[in-house]
Amino acid sequence: MLITDSAITLIQPDDWHLHLRDEEALQAVVAHSARQFRRAIVMPNLRPPVATVQEAEAYRERILSALERAGSDAASFTPLMTLYLTANTTSQEIALAAASDFVHAVKLYPAGATTNSDAGVTNLLDQCDQALAAMEKHGLPLLVHGEVTDPAVDLFDREAMFIDTVMIPLRQRYPALKVVFEHITTKDGVDYVMQAEGPIAATITAHHLLYNRNAIFTGGIRPHYYCLPVLKRETHRQALLAAATSESDRFFLGTDSAPHAKGLKEHSCGCAGCYTALHALELYATAFEQAGRLDRLEAFASLNGPAFYGLPVNTETVTLERKAFEIPFALPYGATELVPLAAGETLDWSFAG
Repeated sequence: MLITDSAITLIQPDDWHLHLRDEEALQAVVAHSARQFRRAIVMPNLRPPVATVQEAEAYRERILSALERAGSDAASFTPLMTLYLTANTTSQEIALAAASDFVHAVKLYPAGATTNSDAGVTNLLDQCDQALAAMEKHGLPLLVHGEVTDPAVDLFDREAMFIDTVMIPLRQRYPALKVVFEHITTKDGVDYVMQAEGPIAATITAHHLLYNRNAIFTGGIRPHYYCLPVLKRETHRQALLAAATSESDRFFLGTDSAPHAKGLKEHSCGCAGCYTALHALELYATAFEQAGRLDRLEAFASLNGPAFYGLPVNTETVTLERKAFEIPFALPYGATELVPLAAGETLDWSFAG
C-alpha cells in the first residue's frame, strides 16, 4: 500500500456483502461495483429468492450480461454467488453448491428481518440441521444477518439478543462451521467476533463506520440513512471503527450497498438500505482517515476477506486521489431515480481507477 499526501494506492478490494437486485435495477447499479471492486459476494434475496445452485448460476449469468450491456468488461468483475437458506435447503443442495466454482456461501435471513426476508428461517437449529451440518462438512460459509425478529425485543437490541439466543448455540453445535457475522453494528458484535473461538469473521459497512443513529433524524427524518440493522449509538460506531482499523484479520469490507427507488425510500413505510456502491471506497477512506488509520485500509479492504474465504488476493491495484468528490443528488435507476448515501455532500477522496 502506498500513501502520499495526494493519493492512496492499494490492492484492488472486494466487496463481501452486496445487493445487485435484478432486471432494470441490476442494469442500473452493477457497473458501479465493478468499477471499484474485483469481486463481490452477491446477496440472494430476490423475489423469488436464489435458493438453488441452478438459480444461482442463472442469476450469475444475468449479472455478467448486465455488466456487458453497461459497457464494462465482464472479465474484470467476478460475482461470488450465494444461496438463500430456507427450511427446505437440503444437504444435497449444499454439496452441489460446494462442488460448484461459483457458489461461495449460504445466507441466513431470519424471517422478517430485512428486505425480501419473508422466505427466511424462523428457527435455525430446528429447521436447518442437515444443511448446516453439510456446510460444516464441506467448508461452505454461513453468512448471518444477525438480528432476532421477536417484536418484543427493542430494535436497537436485536443484534445483541441474536448473539445470545442464536449465534452462541449455533457455533456450539457446529464449531467448525465458517460464519460471517454480516454488517455488525454494535460493540456487542465486535466483542463477540474478537473473542469467539473457531472460524468466524464479520463485515462492516461504510455507513456504520461514519454515522450513528442521529443521522437518521438530523433536521427531520432522513430516509436515505435508514438501513437494517439500523444505525446505533456513537459508542457502537466507535467500537466498529476500532475493530475495522485494528490488527485483527477477522473484520473486512462489506458495503451492504442496497439500492431502492427514491419513491420507495421517501415513502410512508420506506425501505431499509443505503446505496454506497457508487462511492464506497471514498466513504471507507474517509472513515479510516478520520480515525488516523489509513495505513489499515488495505488489510481491511483487500486482504482479510480473501484470507477468510480461502481465495487469492487480487493482483491489480486501485488509486484514490485527494480530490473533492461531490456525491450526486440522484442517479438513474430504470424508469426512476436512486439516491446515494450522503447525496449532495462532498468527500475529500475520489476514485481514480
